[in-house]
Amino acid sequence: MRRAAALLLGLCLLWTAAPATAADRAPTGWASTGPGTTGGAGGRTWTVHTRAELKGALANDGDPTAPKVIRVAGDINGHESDDGSLLGEQDYAPGYDLAKYMSCFGEDGAVWSDTRFDHCKRQRQLRQTGSNQEKAQIQLTVPSNTTLVGAGRDARLLGVFLTVNTGSNIIVRNLHLEAPVDHFTSWSPDDGTHGNWNARFDAMTVITGRHIRIENCTFTDGRFPDREAPLGFHGERVQRHDGLLDIEDGSDFVTVSDSRFENHDKAILIGSGDGRGDRDRGHLKVTFARNLFSDIVQRAPRVRFGQVHVVNNVHRGRAPLYALGVGVESAIFSERNVFRYPGAEPPLAVAAYGGAEFHDTGSWFNGRPARLDAVASALGLGNDVGWDPADVYDHRALTSPAAVERYVTRHAGAGRPHGRP
Repeated sequence: MRRAAALLLGLCLLWTAAPATAADRAPTGWASTGPGTTGGAGGRTWTVHTRAELKGALANDGDPTAPKVIRVAGDINGHESDDGSLLGEQDYAPGYDLAKYMSCFGEDGAVWSDTRFDHCKRQRQLRQTGSNQEKAQIQLTVPSNTTLVGAGRDARLLGVFLTVNTGSNIIVRNLHLEAPVDHFTSWSPDDGTHGNWNARFDAMTVITGRHIRIENCTFTDGRFPDREAPLGFHGERVQRHDGLLDIEDGSDFVTVSDSRFENHDKAILIGSGDGRGDRDRGHLKVTFARNLFSDIVQRAPRVRFGQVHVVNNVHRGRAPLYALGVGVESAIFSERNVFRYPGAEPPLAVAAYGGAEFHDTGSWFNGRPARLDAVASALGLGNDVGWDPADVYDHRALTSPAAVERYVTRHAGAGRPHGRP
């Protein structure tokens, strides 16, 4: 009896400590509709420790779209060359210098001139060449019918620009994704009131992807927060990161669940642009369920065109510019989300960016009913988004702020036990 009890206890501990496999859990949200999303279940299994091994596993011996499960063990650095050395700015563009590049805009960053200094034309060329070289090195594309999963609690993709490009039936699970540092971020004087930096790389980008599940992942700037970046124009820091997760160009049937998005400015963008309705209209069906947004400044998410369900997410930390961005032709159905921003007010939860409709059911702001439909109405938004997730797929929302916070705090993110809400 003692041995049996000990065995049972050991199995229970193993269950709570190990990340679930593709067969362990039922999908939820938009990714569960139609044929569902099974990833590489039943295919070949790879275990990878280096960038070169990961790249080879994604190619799958010349048959990249055949089913496969790729287990990431430990850290994989996107800047790792085939000989194991780590590449940096000067490896991609010898002679590039950020200070020299900035000097070619003048002290106020207003106008670029190739002739302002002798080095300007060369710095412009080096920045573009370096950017392309860095992209070629760090971008890894996940093909169809793939499960990419962290093996254990500490699997990390560091500085990898992970992309899906027309792929379908993909699962990404139990991974820490540290957003790449763009060594060659560009300054745009005409972007915004005083100009803006525009970094090129996300931690993950989905382009024309279908049936995708992103589960129990952690997205962050990690070791290189923008607050430690060099000073740029107007006394502000150079922005070297783009988004944490972008979903665009007609992508569809995506579920992002039980994940963490931490310490970042522009976190998640749904949709390619206000003028890209030809690509995005009728697509971008995405579910965000039980995720933690911690110290995110904006875009958690910002949506254009899509039918997006945000349910039982927790937003907390420093007061943001906004959490949910209502973009052109978007249809956001918000349900029982928790916003915990001490000293702030509910209008921070929603912002209008060209959209017309927004709907919320039962969310809370600092422990009280958020009444986000009233907040949206004050912004000139209606509340008829034209769809209800309950008509599309089965889901069960937690119904108290304490239950939502307890579940998300315990289960969201890489290396954490999967729960059953």
